Parts: sequence; structure tokens; C-alpha cells
Amino acid sequence: MDKEIYELAQQTGQRLLALGLRMATAESCTGGWIAQAATAVPGSSHWFDTGLVTYSNHAKQHFLEVPGSYFAGPEAPGAVSRETVEAMSRGILAASGVECAVATSGIAGPDGGSADKPVGTVWIGWALKLPGQSALRHTAQGHVFAGDREAVRRQTVIEAFRGLLRLLNAAAEEGASHFSGTGNNTG
Repeated sequence: MDKEIYELAQQTGQRLLALGLRMATAESCTGGWIAQAATAVPGSSHWFDTGLVTYSNHAKQHFLEVPGSYFAGPEAPGAVSRETVEAMSRGILAASGVECAVATSGIAGPDGGSADKPVGTVWIGWALKLPGQSALRHTAQGHVFAGDREAVRRQTVIEAFRGLLRLLNAAAEEGASHFSGTGNNTG
């Protein structure tokens, strides 16, 4: 396994364990690579719950309840968009019942790009919903990664874990009473 990815997965798992949270993935362009990296870490069953590969638009709609209007017509944001990955991350939270999620959708190449969305365009979405909290924290980032298909997918996995760590660290730093014994929370 890729050392950098393994270390990021391990750090994410340690942070999730410290906060008493579990995670799920909804992956398109990464094809399950994030889930595979997470489950390569011994003890991941304590913090990893679900991984779905929703490669087609139909699967995104059916399993994650991404609105079909996101894929229909020239004004639709499309599969590779902020709107879609945010909906995917919310959808996997709802489907799995966990507190933390990451979603990916992109154009890894070598073809499939356009002037607006060239090969290497990827959107990653993250969501966090703490037990006992009504607020859902979610964010998304767009990237244009360089390299071949493997390089684009690898960079997406790395940034997915980095984003998870940023989200979890921000939750911990906000510090409220939710995390028993740690004094950490999000709103």
C-alpha cells in the first residue's frame, strides 16, 4: 500500500476513535480506494462503517438520493460538481447512520473532460453530523489534479483524507461538551 495514503488513513482512524465517531465513503472516481485504504488499517472496524462505489449517475440517485435534476440538461451542475458531492456526502450519512463522511466525483481520464471540466477535475465533499446536534457541517472542494488516471485518483484519495482530518480537527478544536472527556465539539 502507498505509504502516504496508509499514514493518512491511520491518522484519520486515530482521530475518529479519539472523538468516538465512525465514517463512511461514497466514491465515484476513486472506485473504493478510500474505503480500501481505511480498511487496510488494523482495527478499522472500530471507526469505518460503510463504503459505497456509486460510479453511475443512476447509482448516485438510487443509493444516495442525489437529485436527478443535477444530471439533466445543460444548466445542471453535473456529476462532477460541488452540489453532487455535497448531496453524496449527506446521502451516505443518512444511509449509514454514521457521523462522518467523504464523497468523491471526478474525471480521472484519459478522456471524458471538457473545456469547463478538463481531465483531472475532481470534487470532494465532506460531512459531519454529531450525535445530539441538529447542525450538519459540510464542505466541498474542487481540484484540477495533474497526471495520468492513477495520479489523479491517488491525489484525490490523499486530499479526501486530508480534508477529513481538517474537518475532525476543527470539530475537536471548537471544544464543547459533546465529546465526553475530550472537551471537543462542532456546531
